[in-house]
Amino acid sequence: MGARTSRAHGLGWEPGVNRRDPGLPLERLLARIDAYALRHPGEAAVADRFREFVRSHPDGLLRSCAPGHLTASACVVSSDHERVLLMHHRKLDRWLQLGGHADGDPDLLSAALREAREESGIERFVVWRAGGEAGTPLDLDVHEIPARASEPRHLHFDVRFLLVADADSRLRGNTESKALVWARWDEVGRLSSEESLLRMLRKARESLGLVALPPAG
Repeated sequence: MGARTSRAHGLGWEPGVNRRDPGLPLERLLARIDAYALRHPGEAAVADRFREFVRSHPDGLLRSCAPGHLTASACVVSSDHERVLLMHHRKLDRWLQLGGHADGDPDLLSAALREAREESGIERFVVWRAGGEAGTPLDLDVHEIPARASEPRHLHFDVRFLLVADADSRLRGNTESKALVWARWDEVGRLSSEESLLRMLRKARESLGLVALPPAG
């Protein structure tokens, strides 16, 4: 049965499903990057960087792509819009959003849903969109992953999506995290000062129609 879409206050909700489609071409990803660039004209440089990477690295969905690879993240907000789900990443020792490697899946929204389920234990998500095409990313980010053991330093081209889940759902982390927490918006600054995370959360609040938080401190 196809996914049903309902609308409330002009915003579309789509039930989160985890359907891997290996045949989905990377042109779909490029189209989503184009849609993102239209919504965020001030971020043309990062959108161009993503386009160049996708076009010049046909293996960019795989971890074996040494310079870097595409990853998918989930900004998970509670259904009452009052909290955001964060994980304390075991290897990086930082509070981050849920997410991980594409591992060959060209549908990065599907990959983000898969990672959110695996890392939180929550089964049910809805994908939030505020106008535009379903699947338009919430945020794009390029960040460096430091060298560890036999893994050289490389880049993650992270495509981030906004998901909504019931905060009463039972949390069950995996080996990727030390802890999971539903943090109130005004608590996030005490857990992390990373602009990459805070920028994503500002966009999430804007997409949800929430007022901007005052600057920390």
